[in-house]
Amino acid sequence: TWVLQEEQDLGLKMYFALDDEQRAQAVLNPVKDTDYDVASFFQDNLVLDYAGVSVSTLSELQRMQLMELIGLFVGNMREGHAEIRMSEVAARLDETYFAWIGGHTDSSVYYYRIHSPVLLIEFDHQTPIGLRHFNEPGVPYRGHIHTTVRTPNGNDYGKDLLRQHYAMHPH
Repeated sequence: TWVLQEEQDLGLKMYFALDDEQRAQAVLNPVKDTDYDVASFFQDNLVLDYAGVSVSTLSELQRMQLMELIGLFVGNMREGHAEIRMSEVAARLDETYFAWIGGHTDSSVYYYRIHSPVLLIEFDHQTPIGLRHFNEPGVPYRGHIHTTVRTPNGNDYGKDLLRQHYAMHPH
């Protein structure tokens, strides 16, 4: 059983929804030859520069497609939490960016990122670890996918509450 296929397919659909000018802005690198998940483990409170195409330049139809893609990830939360998060995303949609690394065929490996002040989503076809019988080592593989969904800029579960406490209340 392969997981994350809908996230994979809707991401590619979003790529193709962009026009040539938008795609030129979105594509950070046309070749994906390594892992790119920059906000995964041990990256708590990561502050990441925006990159890619600004959603403010997208048409209403493109925005709807992006919101559908975002909803696929956010929809894994409990319903009430997901509704709140989606309303936060919608309120900051013009400050959101969509970035792409890699190919764009049905067999390509790729990475995409959706990044706003309130949400960071990463989808990444990863290099196999211990899966040499599926793919050659060091080459990203469609069967090994990592995704990350975080609140960027130090406001997610990795928030350093103890450090903040000591800063506000010296001991």
